[in-house]
Amino acid sequence: MADEPVAAAWRAHRRRVLDVCYRMLGTLVDAEDAMQETYLRLARHGAGDIDDVVGWLVAVAGRVCLDRLRADTVRRRYVGPWLPQPIVDPFDAGLDPADQVTLDDTVRIALLVVLEQLSPAERTAFVLHDVFGLTFVQIADVVGRTPAACRQLASRARTTIRDDDEPRFDVDPTVARRVVEGFASACARGDIEALIAVLDTDAVGEFDSGGRIPGAPLGPVVGARTIAATLARTFSGSSATFTTAEINAQPGVVVDLHGRTMAVIAVETDGLTISAIRAIGNPDKLAHLNP
Repeated sequence: MADEPVAAAWRAHRRRVLDVCYRMLGTLVDAEDAMQETYLRLARHGAGDIDDVVGWLVAVAGRVCLDRLRADTVRRRYVGPWLPQPIVDPFDAGLDPADQVTLDDTVRIALLVVLEQLSPAERTAFVLHDVFGLTFVQIADVVGRTPAACRQLASRARTTIRDDDEPRFDVDPTVARRVVEGFASACARGDIEALIAVLDTDAVGEFDSGGRIPGAPLGPVVGARTIAATLARTFSGSSATFTTAEINAQPGVVVDLHGRTMAVIAVETDGLTISAIRAIGNPDKLAHLNP
C-alpha cells in the first residue's frame, strides 16, 4: 500500500499524467497502462524527497511512453490508417474528472495524426516541452541525449507539424457545428449530392478499421464525389443514427447502430466545407464507448 505522500501526490496529479500519456500514445488503453507504470515508479521511489512532483511525474510518464513507442510493433504492422482512439465528450459522465483526459487543442485528431509521423524521441521532446513545459535539461534525462540535441528534436517536430499538408482552420465552434450537422444529416439520408455539397472538392477521407471490417478502405479516399459515394454505400439501409458530438475537442459525428457505437468521425472544416474526414471504426478503439 502506498504511503500518504505518494497517495496525495497521485490524487493531485494523476490527471496530468493521463494527459501526458494520451498525447504520447494516442489511445486510452495504452495511456492507462503507462499511467499505472508511472504510479508504480512513484510508489517505489517515494514522494518525500521530490521537490517538483509534477515535473517528476511528467518526466517519468514521458520516459515510460517513450519506451513503449520505441518497442511498439503494433503500429508498424497495423492494417490501414492508424488513427488515435477518439474521446467523445462526455463519453462517460460518471467518470471522476481526474480520470478524464483534458480536452484542448493539443488533442485534436489532426494533430495526433501528425505526431504519429514523428520519431519517438521527436514526439517526446515536442510533447514534454511544447505542451507540458519541461525544460530541455529535464527532457535530456528522459530521452538520453544532450539538452541541445533535445532542442533540435523539438524544432524538427515543430517543422513537421507546421509543414503538414493539411490546412489548420480556426473556426467559430457554432459555425463548425452547423457544417457538421449538415454532414451528419446528409449521411443519415444517404444523400450523395448533399454530401458532395458539404465536402471540399479535394477532401480527403481516412478510415481506421484495423483490418477488422471487410471492405473498409485501406488507404486515403480522395475527392468529394468519391467520399460521398463511399459513405452512402457504407451506411445505406443500415438504420444507423448520426449524432453530432465533441470529438477530441472539435465537432464531429458518432455513428450508432442497434444501440452500439460503430464509428466516430472527426472532421476538419473551414466553416464552409469539410476538407478532411477521419473515421475510427476499429472495435478495439471504440470499446470505451460500448461498455
